[in-house]
Amino acid sequence: MQRVTLVRYAAKPDRADENQALSLEVFDELKKVRPDNIAYALFRDGVDFVHLFVNLREDDAGVLTDLPTFQAFAKDVNDRSEAPPEATRLTLKLLASYGL
Repeated sequence: MQRVTLVRYAAKPDRADENQALSLEVFDELKKVRPDNIAYALFRDGVDFVHLFVNLREDDAGVLTDLPTFQAFAKDVNDRSEAPPEATRLTLKLLASYGL
Protein backbone atom coordinates (compact mmCIF):
# COMPACT_ATOMS: atom_id res chain seq x y z
CA MET A 1 0.00 0.00 0.00
CA GLN A 2 1.10 3.51 -0.72
CA ARG A 3 0.64 6.51 1.53
CA VAL A 4 -0.75 9.62 -0.13
CA THR A 5 -0.80 12.95 1.69
CA LEU A 6 -2.44 16.07 0.31
CA VAL A 7 -1.93 19.32 2.24
CA ARG A 8 -3.81 22.52 1.38
CA TYR A 9 -3.58 26.00 2.87
CA ALA A 10 -3.62 29.70 2.05
CA ALA A 11 -0.54 31.69 2.93
CA LYS A 12 -0.82 35.20 4.27
CA PRO A 13 -0.50 37.49 1.25
CA ASP A 14 2.64 39.18 2.55
CA ARG A 15 4.29 35.80 3.27
CA ALA A 16 3.32 33.75 0.21
CA ASP A 17 6.64 34.32 -1.58
CA GLU A 18 8.56 33.42 1.59
CA ASN A 19 6.48 30.24 1.88
CA GLN A 20 7.25 29.36 -1.73
CA ALA A 21 10.98 29.94 -1.24
CA LEU A 22 11.08 27.70 1.84
CA SER A 23 9.09 25.03 0.01
CA LEU A 24 11.42 25.09 -2.99
CA GLU A 25 14.43 24.56 -0.72
CA VAL A 26 12.93 21.16 0.14
CA PHE A 27 12.95 20.28 -3.57
CA ASP A 28 16.59 21.38 -3.87
CA GLU A 29 17.49 19.01 -1.02
CA LEU A 30 15.44 16.18 -2.53
CA LYS A 31 17.41 16.57 -5.78
CA LYS A 32 20.64 16.13 -3.80
CA VAL A 33 19.48 13.29 -1.53
CA ARG A 34 17.44 11.52 -4.25
CA PRO A 35 15.31 9.27 -2.02
CA ASP A 36 13.76 6.28 -3.75
CA ASN A 37 10.08 5.50 -4.09
CA ILE A 38 8.59 8.90 -3.33
CA ALA A 39 6.86 11.55 -5.37
CA TYR A 40 6.40 15.10 -4.11
CA ALA A 41 4.79 18.03 -5.86
CA LEU A 42 4.02 21.63 -4.98
CA PHE A 43 1.27 23.70 -6.59
CA ARG A 44 0.49 27.38 -6.14
CA ASP A 45 -2.43 29.56 -7.18
CA GLY A 46 -1.99 33.06 -5.78
CA VAL A 47 -1.69 32.53 -2.03
CA ASP A 48 -3.13 28.99 -2.13
CA PHE A 49 -0.66 26.12 -1.85
CA VAL A 50 -1.14 22.38 -2.35
CA HIS A 51 1.51 19.82 -1.49
CA LEU A 52 1.13 16.25 -2.76
CA PHE A 53 3.37 13.58 -1.23
CA VAL A 54 3.27 9.94 -2.30
CA ASN A 55 5.38 7.27 -0.67
CA LEU A 56 5.26 4.38 -3.11
CA ARG A 57 6.72 1.71 -0.87
CA GLU A 58 6.15 2.44 2.81
CA ASP A 59 3.71 4.13 5.14
CA ASP A 60 6.45 6.41 6.47
CA ALA A 61 6.62 10.13 5.76
CA GLY A 62 9.99 10.42 7.54
CA VAL A 63 11.85 10.21 4.25
CA LEU A 64 10.46 13.70 3.58
CA THR A 65 9.67 15.17 7.00
CA ASP A 66 13.09 14.34 8.48
CA LEU A 67 14.88 16.50 5.89
CA PRO A 68 16.38 19.64 7.49
CA THR A 69 14.85 21.85 4.81
CA PHE A 70 11.39 20.35 5.41
CA GLN A 71 11.75 20.93 9.14
CA ALA A 72 12.74 24.56 8.46
CA PHE A 73 9.70 24.95 6.18
CA ALA A 74 7.34 23.33 8.71
CA LYS A 75 8.72 25.23 11.71
CA ASP A 76 6.50 28.30 11.30
CA VAL A 77 4.12 27.33 8.50
CA ASN A 78 1.15 28.15 10.77
CA ASP A 79 2.48 31.70 11.20
CA ARG A 80 2.77 32.09 7.41
CA SER A 81 -0.74 30.72 6.82
CA GLU A 82 -4.20 32.23 7.15
CA ALA A 83 -5.31 29.03 8.91
CA PRO A 84 -3.43 25.84 9.81
CA PRO A 85 -2.75 23.60 6.81
CA GLU A 86 -5.33 20.85 6.24
CA ALA A 87 -3.84 17.43 5.63
CA THR A 88 -5.63 14.48 4.09
CA ARG A 89 -3.79 11.18 4.49
CA LEU A 90 -4.79 8.03 2.69
CA THR A 91 -3.34 4.57 2.39
CA LEU A 92 -4.10 3.37 -1.10
CA LYS A 93 -3.10 0.79 -3.65
CA LEU A 94 -1.62 2.43 -6.74
CA LEU A 95 -3.34 0.99 -9.79
CA ALA A 96 -1.78 3.14 -12.50
CA SER A 97 0.13 6.36 -12.94
CA TYR A 98 1.74 8.50 -15.55
CA GLY A 99 4.73 10.62 -14.62
CA LEU A 100 4.56 9.60 -10.98
